[in-house]
Amino acid sequence: MLEDISAPDCFEIEDTLRAELDIPVFHDDQHGTAVVVLATLFHGLEQENKKPEEMKVVISGAGAAGIAITKMLQKNGFNNIILCDRNGSLYSERSENMNKAKLEIAKLTNPDNKKGTLAECLDGANIFIGVSSKGLVSKEMVKSMAERPLILAMANPDAEITIEDALEAGAALAGDGKTINNALGFPGIFKGTLMARANSITDEMLSAAAKKLAELSPKGAILPDFMDNNIHQQVAEAVANAANN
Repeated sequence: MLEDISAPDCFEIEDTLRAELDIPVFHDDQHGTAVVVLATLFHGLEQENKKPEEMKVVISGAGAAGIAITKMLQKNGFNNIILCDRNGSLYSERSENMNKAKLEIAKLTNPDNKKGTLAECLDGANIFIGVSSKGLVSKEMVKSMAERPLILAMANPDAEITIEDALEAGAALAGDGKTINNALGFPGIFKGTLMARANSITDEMLSAAAKKLAELSPKGAILPDFMDNNIHQQVAEAVANAANN
């Protein structure tokens, strides 16, 4: 279990450990966060009767969590994603404030090669995901998005925009780092991995965890209660099943 290792070092450390060890290796800041984000989006899109492939997604924060979320979403049907850092959008020819991880993800995202600030990228977007800094998103920016957007503003301890401001600006769903927390993901993921006696945690296992969490999310709530042990048991069973198939 890896925790609090910053990008880009976290990617090389995880890859090296996975290659050299015969036990599961899991960086919670990356994959735990990605699972609960994906679960939230699955649940939110179902409530709004929308599909992943129809969504324009803007992610603020191009570190460990932002890049892991991007890769997880791409594996689950989201194909229009713009990743932003403090210098604006990542695009294939950008050279300013780039590292190996950013260069690689820039080639796989931003299909229209949009150059601009976070505010400019949010214009017409359906989903905002924030894993960056406090107060980066205003009500006006939310209003510039597509109708009834989904706002996942998860910067800790203070979000990019408050839940109240996002809802007042027209969001269909809004959450922060307290309501969308990876504490809901890793207990079931780890238990399911151990139940299956798996020696690695695959993308299929992570996607199964996200789908189960979305399925268990009550209507009107973003995600289930992470204090409910039954939730973790059901996630574990879904993960173990995915590991064995």
